[in-house]
Amino acid sequence: MAIIITSECINCGACEPECPNTAIYEGGAKWSLAGKEYGEGDKAPSGAEEFFSNDFFYIVPDKCTECKGFHDEPQCAAVCPVDCCVPDPNHVEDTDALLKKKEYLDGLGR
Repeated sequence: MAIIITSECINCGACEPECPNTAIYEGGAKWSLAGKEYGEGDKAPSGAEEFFSNDFFYIVPDKCTECKGFHDEPQCAAVCPVDCCVPDPNHVEDTDALLKKKEYLDGLGR
C-alpha cells in the first residue's frame, strides 16, 4: 500500500528528502516518472488519481514503495512531526508488488 499525506500536513518538508524514491513533492509542484512530467489533474500511469495536492506535500503512488528494500518502515512517516503520512487505502499493494516497483524505479534511475 502506498503512503498518503493527509490535509493535516503543515508543509514542513521533513518528508521529502527522506524518500528514497523521490515520490514526495511540494504542493502544486509537477512530478515526473520515466522521463515524463505530470501535473494537476493528471492520472498516474497506473491509473492512480486523487493524490495530487496544490496545498500540501503529496506522494505519487506509482513511485511509493513504502521504503521496502531500503528501510524497515516508511521514512516519511518516521520523520513527520504531525503524523500525517499514513497508509493509503486507495492504493493497496503487497510486499512483492512494492519490491517489483522498486526494481522498476531502480532501472529508471529514479
